[in-house]
Amino acid sequence: MSKTIFVFPGQGAQYVGMGKALSESFAPAKELLQKADDVLGFSLSKVMFEGTEDELKVTANTQPALFVSSMMVLEVLKAEGIAFDMVAGHSLGEYSAICAAGGFSFEDGLKLVRIRGTLMAEAGVKNPGSMAAVIGVDDQKVQELCDEAKSAGIVVPANYNCPGQIVVSGEVAAVKKLVENCAAAGVKAVPLAVSGAFHSPLIQSAQPGLAEAIAKTEFHNLQKPLIANVTAKEVTDCNEIKDLLVRQLVSPVRWSQSMLYAQKELGMTSGVEVGVGHVLSGLQRKIDRSVKFTAVESVEAVQALKA
Repeated sequence: MSKTIFVFPGQGAQYVGMGKALSESFAPAKELLQKADDVLGFSLSKVMFEGTEDELKVTANTQPALFVSSMMVLEVLKAEGIAFDMVAGHSLGEYSAICAAGGFSFEDGLKLVRIRGTLMAEAGVKNPGSMAAVIGVDDQKVQELCDEAKSAGIVVPANYNCPGQIVVSGEVAAVKKLVENCAAAGVKAVPLAVSGAFHSPLIQSAQPGLAEAIAKTEFHNLQKPLIANVTAKEVTDCNEIKDLLVRQLVSPVRWSQSMLYAQKELGMTSGVEVGVGHVLSGLQRKIDRSVKFTAVESVEAVQALKA
């Protein structure tokens, strides 16, 4: 029996112009975008369509923009009758996944990701940090590299994206030392253009504010299971999800483990990447090619998927 997962991208997938074609060709997407502008009290659509890359890169803008673009595509999928059996989202994308599975309303989810983005940006200013992708070595080797660089400060694995691609996060000096150690050992490490050390202890100052915002938000038990970033296991209970979202800020995203769990334990046989870009589809090819993911961002792509 075939089972489909809907996966939702996180920060880094954004680009100026995202969602424009969809809003012009699909009325419910346009209505959702207008609702977003109304909820936020400023023109997010203008930032998405006409803003500069720098404006869109501001974390407090990026996160709502990606959430809204994913929800716009979800509206098209619903209209075409394309169903799903489970959900997952990469970091920020977890909020989109929860919303898709009925965990909270679009309006509440949008407010939450705006708050999350603002708090993360503030934490990044308070405790400056950076991130780097380590390529071509296994999880244990990356942990060893982090341990070797800890003399220069905090550095931890942040995203287990796929076999051979793990992102580390931490203090600027420690990440720099890790990159230098990688070069000396013949390991490829690529510094990332980010505004903070996401998914590391350096973002801890954002947790109380996020916990407060989550506590004030109406959550519901999920209609479909979420494979959570923190545990790489399924969850539907709304109280457990609230706790996981707070922990997620400083915990590694176990994406590779999540996709393997979805496949082996929940019977995932195919996936749809809902929203901007095709990062998660690309990662899946490295995790397990036998499970085909299709990235959809337009009405045409959704209709082609149905065909």
